[in-house]
Amino acid sequence: MIIEKTLFAKHVDEGLSSKNKYLSSMYFYDTKGELLFREIMNLKEYYLTNCEMEILSFHGNEIAESLPSQNLDIIELGAGDGIKTKELLKHFDFNSISYCPIDISEQAIRDITSKMKEWLPSLKVNGICGDYFQMISSLKSSNKKLILFLGSNLGNMSDSQASNFIEHLDKVMNIGDSLFIGLDLIKAKEIVLPAYNDNKGITAAFNLNLLERMNRELNANFIIDQFEHYASYSEDTGIAKSYIKSKKNQTVFIEALEQSYEFKEDELIHTEVSRKYDLNIVRQIIKNTSLKLTHQFTDHKQYFTNLILTKS
Repeated sequence: MIIEKTLFAKHVDEGLSSKNKYLSSMYFYDTKGELLFREIMNLKEYYLTNCEMEILSFHGNEIAESLPSQNLDIIELGAGDGIKTKELLKHFDFNSISYCPIDISEQAIRDITSKMKEWLPSLKVNGICGDYFQMISSLKSSNKKLILFLGSNLGNMSDSQASNFIEHLDKVMNIGDSLFIGLDLIKAKEIVLPAYNDNKGITAAFNLNLLERMNRELNANFIIDQFEHYASYSEDTGIAKSYIKSKKNQTVFIEALEQSYEFKEDELIHTEVSRKYDLNIVRQIIKNTSLKLTHQFTDHKQYFTNLILTKS
């Protein structure tokens, strides 16, 4: 915990000292943040979860038939609560596959391993705690690999970061291995923006919890009511952004950093990017890899897509 807190403080100082202030979205998910995000996923406005669940449920057989039917290692990066993954795995022959969730959190691995053994008792589950790329490259076997990266998590990266991420995956994959990835598609502002600015204020509470976390863990003195959640989306670029906006000129002291930070009225602190995609953007991101787009699946509204990218 000391190392994590020190790293948190370091990242906070870097972000709030920047000309254009920012905070890393990796710190959204403390205990309170995880509970708030579960609430967000159940909101009517937050279409992403239901759309991907529809794809995995209704196209599960087709997805499974598109992949090797024997000796397949299914590896998931950041499995979350595992509910969507369960819907996909149900369509595979458990005698011919193994499931390996990888996460940096030991508790997350314990939770998903326990859940999968309860939901799918005959599935072989081997959870691993550690860095994605190191763990994948260490999984040596003659089996083909299917790497799952669901939930449009790639969209939380800039395009250059996403390209680097996919290129790293490409390097630890073997010929014939596949990446199964979930992506949110570019669509109208009227559909996208409410997903990041719901009427109940749950997304706002989720975003502002970053300030509460700094108060709790770094002894900061943010007055939460003097800040507000702000979201934007451009149909032209396909990029949604979340911010925390200062309502007034103010100074905040963070005891753990022994440092004060100035905020101007209406100044924005960038907290998250949520990229939306089309196939041209995907092709640009994978252009420096040996991955080929082989299959595409969408929900009936064509809001969301899951792609199979296979290494050749």
